[in-house]
Amino acid sequence: MKVLTIELSLKTREERRKKMNRVPQPIGPYSNKRNGNGLLFLSGQLPVDPTTGELVEDFEDACYRSLQNIENILKEDRLTIDSILKLTVLTTEIDKFDIINKVFKDFFGDIFPARSVFEVSRLPKNASIEIEAIVDFKN
Repeated sequence: MKVLTIELSLKTREERRKKMNRVPQPIGPYSNKRNGNGLLFLSGQLPVDPTTGELVEDFEDACYRSLQNIENILKEDRLTIDSILKLTVLTTEIDKFDIINKVFKDFFGDIFPARSVFEVSRLPKNASIEIEAIVDFKN
């Protein structure tokens, strides 16, 4: 767990991206992605470290980890985060909305996808955040 915390606290988004390149396996009977009609639909990504299978606990690091998992799924199809059209964020901690905004600003730079954020009572594995994506698969 200490190694993951160090990797997630690196100063730049590029440094973090170079350190992570795997995708966690689904925790149930579903696909982590499906495509159709030029769109790629990504299942909700929990902040699971793909190398250990462990949940990232710190909320800010968890936000980054879920987004990195999405990015790594996109890399499998040679897509980038610029292809993301919409994200749906589920969180058990809506009072940390400012942290979500901070992470998104850092992670996406100047081009933001559309986004919805909802507070929920619980998430699988008792995670604090889960993020799903709809991606442009045509371009």
